[in-house]
Amino acid sequence: MKQVKQVYPAPHKHWVGNGFHVHGMFNYQETHKNLDPFLMMDYASPQHFDGNRKSDFRGVGEHPHRGFETVTIAYQGEVAHKDSAGGGGIIGTGDVQWMTAGSGLMHEEFHSEKFSQEGGLFEMVQLWVNLPAKDKMTPPKYQAIVSDDIPVVDLDGAGIARIIAGELNGTTGSASTFSPVNMWDVRLNAGGGYEFAIPTSHNLVILVLDGTVQINGDDIVRRAELVTFERGGDSVHIEANNDAKVLILSGEPLNEPIVGYGPFVMNTREEIVQAMQDVQSGKFGQIAH
Repeated sequence: MKQVKQVYPAPHKHWVGNGFHVHGMFNYQETHKNLDPFLMMDYASPQHFDGNRKSDFRGVGEHPHRGFETVTIAYQGEVAHKDSAGGGGIIGTGDVQWMTAGSGLMHEEFHSEKFSQEGGLFEMVQLWVNLPAKDKMTPPKYQAIVSDDIPVVDLDGAGIARIIAGELNGTTGSASTFSPVNMWDVRLNAGGGYEFAIPTSHNLVILVLDGTVQINGDDIVRRAELVTFERGGDSVHIEANNDAKVLILSGEPLNEPIVGYGPFVMNTREEIVQAMQDVQSGKFGQIAH
């Protein structure tokens, strides 16, 4: 069984642009937390936005990325995305956007026109997933994964798990990944418990989005708290004290150097300098409007 290393409360929220009010749950500088290959997690906990008939869209304007993938899970609300590699679309409740920045692109994210006008509750998680050194300069790619295409596994009556990536009980997730990663969006019923098999070599991290759960019969974890784990072990048992919503992430660590600067994550400082020069010279392209 994988042993809990630490339970972290959500840090104070901060704004990303003017549309995403997030808890920065972790970042790529916190290597002591056994997070590899996951680089960053922002959690936009449920927040109500008023409608604006003038369509004053909230979000983040054009900015670059290189060397990793961004994954956005929409729990409530809608986000419109565009990038310089031609990817784009609207992700709504239950949908997932998996963008491989790879060799580099420009992108922007805003509340959708519909959500901007109507308003409502907004809740999302955005992750940065590292790319292996051999794949950091892979061509950009965009996976728009709609809710209906995400397979669901029954947890023996304790709840359900949507398999975004990886595999659970023989069911394979929708996303294609560059290294072994599991990403499970789990709902547990009050009093329900389940033991999830996790590869021994994987790092494991769990975010509780709603409710209160007990990990391995011991540690209590509440809403907007993050759990990290020691290395080793091949399972984790989660029991819900009340109806709970949990995001489970596990991944094979890349064990490669991480050198990051803002929106770039590479393996050497020289690669970061090159990324900055490539943006300035227009090699990341432009977003078509």
